[in-house]
Amino acid sequence: MDLAREVQQLRLEKAKLEAELQSFRESASSATVSESCSLRDPTFCPATWLSGGQHYLDREMINRYSRQLLVPAFGVQGQLNLLKSSILVVGAGGLGSSAALYLAAAGIGCLGIVDHDNVELNNLHRQIIHSESSIGNSKVNSAATACNALFCYRINSMLKVVKHEVQLTANNSVDLINQYDVIVDATDNVPTRYLISDTCVALGKPLVSGAALGMDGQLTVYNFNGGPCYRCLFPVPPPQGACQRCSDSGVLGVVPGIIGAFQALEAIKIASGVGDPLSKRMLILDGFSTSIRVVKLRNRNPDCSVCRDGSQITEREIQELNYESFTGSSLSDKSPKPLSVLPDSQRITAKEYFDYLKEGHPHLLLDVREAHQYAISALPCSLNVPLAKLEDRLPEIKAAAQESQIIVLCRRGNDSQLAVKYLRENGKTEAVDIIGGLESWARDVDPRFPIY
Repeated sequence: MDLAREVQQLRLEKAKLEAELQSFRESASSATVSESCSLRDPTFCPATWLSGGQHYLDREMINRYSRQLLVPAFGVQGQLNLLKSSILVVGAGGLGSSAALYLAAAGIGCLGIVDHDNVELNNLHRQIIHSESSIGNSKVNSAATACNALFCYRINSMLKVVKHEVQLTANNSVDLINQYDVIVDATDNVPTRYLISDTCVALGKPLVSGAALGMDGQLTVYNFNGGPCYRCLFPVPPPQGACQRCSDSGVLGVVPGIIGAFQALEAIKIASGVGDPLSKRMLILDGFSTSIRVVKLRNRNPDCSVCRDGSQITEREIQELNYESFTGSSLSDKSPKPLSVLPDSQRITAKEYFDYLKEGHPHLLLDVREAHQYAISALPCSLNVPLAKLEDRLPEIKAAAQESQIIVLCRRGNDSQLAVKYLRENGKTEAVDIIGGLESWARDVDPRFPIY
């Protein structure tokens, strides 16, 4: 009888423990999809506590992070600091892909990802966090899935990924950035760089900033340990059109991967309290010659309009500032805004040009893209004269056109307008351009035409 009663008691205790375990699993599952960073809750810590408040890493965590724990300068305390940290990656593109993956794998407590864009085929050569199956889906969801996959076998993942599927603007930057300890700028446009830096100054957040273009990259840490902010170095934005973007000038896929990995390293150093972060210095990567150098930056500007002592920029000033007007460029990382240089009478659509072709009108089709872009794809029977060489080759153009009309095109319909303006000013008053360039041709006339 006593034995039967004991068995029954054990069954009841087992059922109770199973119920508690199920509750724990449900709680852990809901925590991973929360849209706010629970690291703001002082009771939250992925590590386990010993009696007396001392931390220790459990067996699985020691196994997972063992190679980091073996680094003397990092060790247990560095890992514990990471587990309690929160890092925001702004941009899930080329830079953000490698940065987010390495941060997730390193064992930070909370990883926030901001992006409002969708995955496209032309992203995949450099944005390694995404895959073909992600095309058409949001970059934030794709990136979060990849980061969570690093911990897919765990019941209670130590990583919390917070998805912010929005465009960072002056209206939301303070609320988003204020949730995190360290900010990683992985964007590709000037107004967003100013916005992120200004917000980090207002909130006292360290900013890890990276850039990659062509075969070159650079990296620095702003607003940390008395170092300068972005405006200290660039108080006046560059002239409109002076700053190139990846979508215009291209990038070798591995270059943003390297810089993004360096960004993860700097963020880890700041969050863990280990090493000497790249404040007041800039790392410059020359991928063509495979060389890296670090240069000293100017000191913090005591007269900086944003970070000077006693008069730092405020949250209200950030919200009232129009960053697109200030920089003369778009907050989007994609194509630049279309120019409006010519009147409508000097422009035709891609469909109108197609009809012009079918009717057999004599003309010269002038393609003003750079030669390496012309080699990617081009319309038959076009003459390639890059915009920068238009003046030198004007006699050749006039000879080729003779008395027929000149129709100018480029990739998107911006450079072609500048070319038509120049040609008309130099005697070719019949010149017109194709609105939207080759992208319009592919969209409205020939969907098989390759665009890039």
